[in-house]
Amino acid sequence: MKDPSRSLHQHYHDNHYGFPIHDDNELFGRLLMEINQAGLSWETILKKEKSFRKAYDDFNIEKVAAYSETDRARLLNDPGIIRNKLKVNAAIENAKSILELQKEYGSFGKWLEHHHPKTKEEWVKLFKKTFRFTGGEIVNEFLMSIGYLPGAHSETCPVHKEAVKAKPMWLKR
Repeated sequence: MKDPSRSLHQHYHDNHYGFPIHDDNELFGRLLMEINQAGLSWETILKKEKSFRKAYDDFNIEKVAAYSETDRARLLNDPGIIRNKLKVNAAIENAKSILELQKEYGSFGKWLEHHHPKTKEEWVKLFKKTFRFTGGEIVNEFLMSIGYLPGAHSETCPVHKEAVKAKPMWLKR
């Protein structure tokens, strides 16, 4: 892989992939990006991350949950993001679902912790019941990317040790 693609992937791999996220808005943002990746390359999503942040109010759950039809139209016309009606609707509806989880569990992160540990299949079932546009690959990548499922890095990968130091949830079985 040549630059700038290599640098883009390496930055994500070395600094984000497999590391725990403790901020609900960032968790929501990662879920939103994983949903938008469906059918596309991860590189496409990484290139559009800044545009996603801008379009979705820096992944502010409360703001996204309150989006109007005007906001939906704005998103569907924004060339900086993925203009897919199902994905845009999923982002808004999932933000509303996360607000409900926050009311019940205190945070999206605490909801995830409450349900840990689960197998990938159990997680997929739970996510499909709770969120929109969350199939097996999306759920698997989301949970690996935030340290809930192992597999983000092989044990021979130099980043594996750094990710383990961050105490990902998959260590707590």
